[in-house]
Amino acid sequence: MGISTGTGNGFGTGRDSVKGGAAHTGRRRFLGGLGALAAGGALAACSQGEESAPRPRARVATTPTARPRTARPLFIGTYTSAEGGGSGIATATYDETSGKITGTGVVEGVGDPSYLAVHPSGRTLYAVNERDAGAVTAVRLDEGGAHQVLGSRSTGGSAPCHLSVHPSGRWLLSAHYGSGSVAVHPLAASGAPGERTELITHADPPPGPGQQGPHAHQIVTSPDGGHVLAVDLGNDTVYTYRLDTRAGTLAEVSRTTLRPGAGPRHLTFHPSGRHAYVANELDNTVVVCAYDPRTGRLRPGAPQPTGTGPGTSYPAQFVVTGDGRYAYLANRGHNSLTRYAVEAGGSRLRPLDTVPVGGDFPRHIALSPSGGLLFAANQRSSTVTVFHVDRRTGGLRPAGPAFTSPVAVCALPL
Repeated sequence: MGISTGTGNGFGTGRDSVKGGAAHTGRRRFLGGLGALAAGGALAACSQGEESAPRPRARVATTPTARPRTARPLFIGTYTSAEGGGSGIATATYDETSGKITGTGVVEGVGDPSYLAVHPSGRTLYAVNERDAGAVTAVRLDEGGAHQVLGSRSTGGSAPCHLSVHPSGRWLLSAHYGSGSVAVHPLAASGAPGERTELITHADPPPGPGQQGPHAHQIVTSPDGGHVLAVDLGNDTVYTYRLDTRAGTLAEVSRTTLRPGAGPRHLTFHPSGRHAYVANELDNTVVVCAYDPRTGRLRPGAPQPTGTGPGTSYPAQFVVTGDGRYAYLANRGHNSLTRYAVEAGGSRLRPLDTVPVGGDFPRHIALSPSGGLLFAANQRSSTVTVFHVDRRTGGLRPAGPAFTSPVAVCALPL
């Protein structure tokens, strides 16, 4: 479970993948020409109700080459059980000025880390283990690059595909595509996850058209910190919960059901905290929702086009600039990024243009903490592309050649 170092700017030539595990044949059919995964078993170090023993700190080979003064860390998630996939969480640095990515190694032995999140302290990285027997893994971050795997926990759900840390830093939230459920784990002072305190399956309402059951795709805390929202693609619903910050349990307080067959995948809040933007994967639309911090309720507006023309383009997610003036949507089928002007205090999105992403199937996008760079993880081309963000116009300009990383499905710049 250590780290192997790499040189150059690549980690392999992996191609297509789908969500891990033999139970997800429906998902494989949906993604069409993607390569099939091997059946995903439980992470070897993870057992129900027991935390795995801490791994010894890995040795990392170093070179005398000095890193640029503006170099910052970048972590890349993958499907390790996909053909041509990675061997763990890829580590890299990026230059804040040029946007150039330089590979530094791999945190090995973390199975199918398809989504990543960082603790508010910046000291611990979390990954889902997107397999039939789902798990979450914690990695202690080290400035020198000797990152240490702290341990893993079973989530009790199938194919976890998203996770986030509660702003308090005390709770880890995860969403499971395969079982349509969400879970909560306490976090120790070390950053390691404890035994699960909650597991809720979205049994109601019934699945949407063409769906066999619920498919929870995201779980995130609202900007005010008062509510936890879970987006379920399978039943076209966003659930709002209150988190008991003493017991680590969830209580539903409201739900918002979108039109049948929309397939909501991810939502992103405007910095004001009063509006959220939902990417609908299946009907190729986006929806602006008003958010009431008092009740946690969403009020959806009319569906809007993604700017990619007729047919579906499997929109993946939004990101919004820190000043709240622009939003970007990743379109996987169209291989593009739609740029929106955010107007009327966040209540309106006005499409401006679409920009080629420079890769195939952009599954995840993220802004750098400074807001000056946008990263896109392109699943089918096994690349990460980087764009300079014009603060005045919101325009995107490619930052250089794509960075090769096998089956790149998540890029997390710190």
